[in-house]
Amino acid sequence: RRPPQPPGDDLFAALVEDRMEEGRPLAARMRPRTLDEVVGQPRLLGPDGFLRRAIAEDRVPSMVLYGPPGTGKTTLARLVASSTRSVFEELSAVSAGLADVRAVMQRARDRLAAGTRTVLFLDEIHRFNRAQQDALLPAVEDGLVTLIGATTENPYYEVNAALVSRMRILVLEPLTDADVGGLVDRAVADPRGLAGRVRVAPDARGSLVARAGGDARYALNLLEAAAAGVPDGGGVGQDDVRHAAGGGRAVVYDREGDAHYDTISAFIKSMRASDPDAAVYYLAVMLQGGEDPKFIARRLIVQAAEDVGNADPRALEVAVAAARAVEFVGMPEARIPLAQATVYLALAPKSNAAYRAIGAAMDLVEREGARRPPLALRDASRPNARHLGHGAGYRYPHDHPDAVLPGSLLPEGLEGTRLYEATDRGLEARLWERLAELRRRAAAREADDRGGV
Repeated sequence: RRPPQPPGDDLFAALVEDRMEEGRPLAARMRPRTLDEVVGQPRLLGPDGFLRRAIAEDRVPSMVLYGPPGTGKTTLARLVASSTRSVFEELSAVSAGLADVRAVMQRARDRLAAGTRTVLFLDEIHRFNRAQQDALLPAVEDGLVTLIGATTENPYYEVNAALVSRMRILVLEPLTDADVGGLVDRAVADPRGLAGRVRVAPDARGSLVARAGGDARYALNLLEAAAAGVPDGGGVGQDDVRHAAGGGRAVVYDREGDAHYDTISAFIKSMRASDPDAAVYYLAVMLQGGEDPKFIARRLIVQAAEDVGNADPRALEVAVAAARAVEFVGMPEARIPLAQATVYLALAPKSNAAYRAIGAAMDLVEREGARRPPLALRDASRPNARHLGHGAGYRYPHDHPDAVLPGSLLPEGLEGTRLYEATDRGLEARLWERLAELRRRAAAREADDRGGV
C-alpha cells in the first residue's frame, strides 16, 4: 500500500499516468478490460466455455495458452488475475532467470500468508530451459502460484512433460476476419483509440483485415501507422494502409517450430492430393518465411519417389533437376524451378506402390530377420565359394524366353510372397500389365509342372 501522499503528488501521478496512456501503442490502449470485451475464442470464452466458467467459479488452474501471435494470450492472463482477486506477476522467458523465478515465489509465499494468491504469467514459456522449467514444478504442484504460460510453439514438444502434466493446455485460434474487423471498428470509435481522429474507408478496413491474418495486435498497429499520416478528421484509405505496411505482411514462420512442420506437412499433402494451387501457396509461405530452399528441394525428391513413383518416373528427374538448380542459382531465382517441380509433382499421376513395397519388405525383415539368398544366387567369385555350393544351379535369364525366369528367387520359405503391387495409373499401368502377365505365366508353368508329376 502506498503511504499517504500530498494532494500535489496525487495530481502529478495522475498527470504522468495520462501522459503514459497517450504514448502507449493503440494495441495496448485497446487491450480488453473485461472478458466481455475479448473477441474470438468462443470455445474458451463462450457462455459454456471452460475458461469463462473457471473464472466465474474462481477455480482457474495453471495453464498453457498455446496459439499464434495476436490472439489474446497476455490479455487473458491479465483478466484471470483481475477477475480472481489475485496479484499479477509477469516474466518473460527471454530475459528472466532462476533468480527472478525464485523472487516471484518468495513474494507469492508472503502474499499467500496474508490470504492473497498470485498469478504468474510467463511469456514465451518454451524458451525456459529444463532447469528453469523444473524450478516451477513445486510451486505449481503445491498451488503456491497459478502459472499461466504463453507460447506460440507446441507445448507438448517444447515444455517439460512433468510441467505440462500439471497444467491445462488451452489452444487459442487465430481471430476470424469478422473478429478483426470488429476490433478495427472499435478502435476507430473508442475514446481510448482513435475516436474523432480519423475515419476508415471500407476498402482500407478490408485491407487491414486481410493483412492481419487473424492477428489483432498487427491489425491495430497497422491501423495506427496508417492513421499517423492522415490529418485529424481525415479518412484512412487503402493506399495509407499499403504504405504503412511497407513490404507487406511479415510472415510468422519459425524454421525450428510449429510453422515449419505444419507448413511442410501441408505442402506435401497438397501435392499428394494433386492440388497445385495449394502446393504453390505453401511453397510461397515457406520461401517468404526464410525456409532453406535446399530443404524444400530434398522434400520434393522424396515426394517424387514416394507419391508419384513409377506412375511417372520422370517426376524424380524433375525433382532432382530442381534441387540442382537451387544449388546453381540460389534465391530468389531458385523459387522458379521449385515452383515448376511443385506443379509437376502435384499434377503427375500418383502411385505409392514402390513406397509400400519397400515398407512391406523392411517390416518382413524386421519381423523375421534376414534370410540368406538361395545358393544359386550367392556370389561364386570368391575363392572356394563354389565348393560351398554358391552359384550351383544358377539360371541365366537371357537363356530363357523373354529373359524371364520361372519361379521365385526369394529365400527359402518366402516363395510366393508379394511385396510390390503395381497400380494401373500413369506409366505404371504398363508395369501393372507386365506384372500380371509374368504372374500368369508363372502360374501356368506351375500348373504344367504339377501335371507332369
